[in-house]
Formats: sequence, structure tokens, C-alpha cells
Amino acid sequence: MNDLIQRIGLDFLASSWLPQVLTILGAVALVNIGAHYLLRRIETIAARTATVWDDALIKATRKPLTLILWVTGATYAIQIVHQHLGTPVHDFVLPARNTLVIIALAWFLLRLIRHASHNALARSAAMETGMDYTTVDALSKLGRFSVVVLAALVILQTLGFSISGVLAFGGIGGIAVGFAAKDMLANFFGGLTIYLDRPFTVGEWIRSPDHQIEGTVEYIGWRHTRVRAFNKNPIYVPNALFTTIVVENPTRMTNRRIKETIGIRYADLDKMAPIVADVKAMLQGHPEIDTGATLIVNFNQFAASSLDFFIYTFTKTVEWVHYHEVKQDVLLKIAAIIQTHGAEIAFPTRTVHLESAAAEAAAD
Repeated sequence: MNDLIQRIGLDFLASSWLPQVLTILGAVALVNIGAHYLLRRIETIAARTATVWDDALIKATRKPLTLILWVTGATYAIQIVHQHLGTPVHDFVLPARNTLVIIALAWFLLRLIRHASHNALARSAAMETGMDYTTVDALSKLGRFSVVVLAALVILQTLGFSISGVLAFGGIGGIAVGFAAKDMLANFFGGLTIYLDRPFTVGEWIRSPDHQIEGTVEYIGWRHTRVRAFNKNPIYVPNALFTTIVVENPTRMTNRRIKETIGIRYADLDKMAPIVADVKAMLQGHPEIDTGATLIVNFNQFAASSLDFFIYTFTKTVEWVHYHEVKQDVLLKIAAIIQTHGAEIAFPTRTVHLESAAAEAAAD
């Protein structure tokens, strides 16, 4: 058998280290299979709990654990080969193993942050607790960024580089980059201001009287914010702009206002007082009007062709479509009240007075 192996050029199959290497690799494979089924069982149990962290922890552990097991097994296998053959690759094994383990741990943390944020938002939507998507997204991004930076520094230290030198170089380079990319940094800090102050969040309707910006916020990033206009066009706004402009957030209004001026004919002057009184009583009894807010109904002015009274009140609803339904109902009820009193809504008119011929002669 050994002669046949030597003839076909597979001498390594007769080596004494091969069974040890195969045993290690087989053991790693079995451990991976066992860990896979164990984690699936634990995940099933964790899904029954109310917390989001246990589910995220189990899901985040799977792939990084597999990588760590295979890296560890491969390291032992390479050491056995080195002991028997004296291969020069052993000098690179330990740094490579340490680097891969650090990458696996960083991968685990990144997956943990991603799954935890996703589970938290999903649980909040299911239970209607109103968790702020913008805050969760900001903390998730900040956590991932911190993990990547920390992992990079630890890997550099593991490979023999001086972190102090890297940090010093980074400080000098940061000054140069700061001058070259000041607009990008301004957008970054503008995004940070949005995350901290939260003048608006994803899903809210915003507008700026200073610029032609109006729509629903779809995405808040570190560089720009995407606003979907009402004509469905996306508007990409640099975050730095939000630190210098006025932003209105109608989504957070408490009521919607009805402010209308209605005119009746001059011939109906004697009916103005009862009309105003009935309109005010109607508004105070209307189920969709917030009587706790300002409510005004008063004769306002003698206009060119009408006697004007105005109504100033607030609806309970803030929903745009329902608000217009309430406003329509209010205006129709006002028209009915005017008609009930025998008055008419005025429209622009002009009266021409013609003098008779006898009057003209007397005047002459």
C-alpha cells in the first residue's frame, strides 16, 4: 500500500501526522454541528421571552463562533504539520489566528448591535410603545463605528504596530482632512445635532419657510437627510443646512385651525347678532371642535359689499383628510344657519344711483 502511494506521488498520505490533523478537523466539524443544534434549541427558548437581547445574542453568536472554532482547529493542525515537517508558515500562524479571532469578535458585536436594534424596533411596532427609530438608528450606527475603530486598533497592536504612533499620525492627518472636508464634517455634526435634539424623526412631515423643502422624512444619515415631497420626488438635504434654517414640524401639531371670514348682505344687518350667536353655539356643541382651545365668532368689519364675521376655532383631529371633512361640515352648518335666519351670503355687488331729468334741471 505504501509503495502504491509513493508511486502515484501521494507520500503525505502515509505520514504519521495526517491522522492527527484529520482527527482535529473532524472534531471541529462535530463541535460545529453540535453548537449549531444547541444554538437553535436555545434560540427557540429565547423567542418566548419578552427581552430582545437574548434573541439578538443567539443570532449574533452563530457565524462568528463557527469562524473561531475553525480558526482554532486549523491553528492546531498547522502546528502539528510544523512539528513534523518544519514548514516556515508557523511564524505567521499565531498573528493570523489572533487577527481572525479579533475579526470574529468584532463581527459578533456588529451582528449583536444590528439584531438588537432590529428586534427592538420590531417589538416596539408590535406593542405600539412608540420607540424612536431615529434614536435607535443613531445609537446603532455609533456602536458599529466604535466597534470597527476599536477592532482596527487592536489588530494593529497585535501585528506589532504602535498605537500611539498611529494615533499621533491620525491626529495630524485629521487636521488636514478637517480642512479638506469641512463641508462633510459640517454635515456630520448637523446629523449629530438632529439625532440629539430630534426636531424631527423618520416618518414625520416637515417644511421650511426659508427653502422649498416640504415632505415626509424617509431617512436621516450622517451626511444628508432624504425627504419625500408630496409629488413623490426625493429631496436630499445636507444635514448642515438644518443648523441654519427654520424647520416646521406639522406632524407634532396638537390641533388644526379653522379660520374663515364670511360675509352677509348689508340688508341683513339686523340679523347679524343672532347669526353670530347661533354659529358660536353650533361650534361649541360640535363633537369635532376642541372647545378647550380658542374659539371666536364675531362681527368683524363693514366690507365693500358685505358685512363680515369671522370664525376662529380648532378641530380635535390633526389628520389632513378628516380635518377637511370636519371643515366642510362646519361651513355647511354655517350656511344653513344663515339661510334659517332669512339672510343671504353676500357676493361682490355694485349699486348705481341714476338721477331723474327733473332733479338734474333743479340742480342746474
